[in-house]
Amino acid sequence: TLYSTLRQLATPEVNVCTIEDPIELVEPSFNQMQVHAAIDLGFAAGVRALLRQDPDIIMVGEIRDLETAENAIQAALTGHLVLSTLHTNDAPSAVTRLLELGVAPYLVKATLLGVLAQRLVRQLCPHCKRPVAPNAAQWSELTGRWPLPLPAQIHEPAGCLECRETGYLGRCGLYEIMPLSPGIKALIGNDTDLGALRAAAFRDGMTPLRIAGGQQVIAGNTSIAEVLRSSPEPQTE
Repeated sequence: TLYSTLRQLATPEVNVCTIEDPIELVEPSFNQMQVHAAIDLGFAAGVRALLRQDPDIIMVGEIRDLETAENAIQAALTGHLVLSTLHTNDAPSAVTRLLELGVAPYLVKATLLGVLAQRLVRQLCPHCKRPVAPNAAQWSELTGRWPLPLPAQIHEPAGCLECRETGYLGRCGLYEIMPLSPGIKALIGNDTDLGALRAAAFRDGMTPLRIAGGQQVIAGNTSIAEVLRSSPEPQTE
C-alpha cells in the first residue's frame, strides 16, 4: 500500500525519499535507504539523514520507538509529507499508540492527517466459488449493529485444481480510513479515551474493517468465514 501510494505521489517535480528495513521493492522514482544496524543507521538516524537531501515526501518503514516518532513528527512540522506504518488493531488505535510511545498530544494534533488500517483476506477462487443463501446468524455476527442489509446470495469456497482445493486464489484488501477531523483532534489529550475516539471516527463516516469485509462478501470476492477470521469485531461505543 505504501509503495502504491508513493508511486502516485512520485512525479518528476518532487523528491521522494524512503528509509526501509528491508527495501522490499526497488523503485527508480524513489531515493531508497536501507536500515543498517552495524553502522547505527536506524529509522531515527535515517530520517535525520534524509532531511539533508531536501526531500518533499519521506517514507519511514516503521515507527517502533519514541525517537523515530519524534523525528518523523519534526519532519512533518517542517513541511514534509511523511508516510509510515504502526502495528495496531484498527485506525483509531494508531493515535493512542503514538501517545503511548511518548509523543505529546499537541504534536499528534498538529501533524497527523489521517490513518489507514488494513487487513488482507483471501479471495474466493473465481473458477469454483459457489453461490449459497447467507446464514442470518453468521451475517449478524459479521455486521453486529451496523446497518448492512442481508444479501439474497453470497459465495462460499468449493475447491478445484486451479486453487489446489483450497477454495481461495489471491488476496484482496480491507481498509479502514480515518481522516483527523476537528472533532477527533479535540479528543486527543493526555487522557485520550480510545472508545470516544473510535465513536467520533464512526460518526465522521469511518467504515470498520469488518464492515469493509462485509462489502467484499456482498461483491462475491470473499467469504464470511474469511472476514470473521481476519478482522476485529466492530466496536460501536
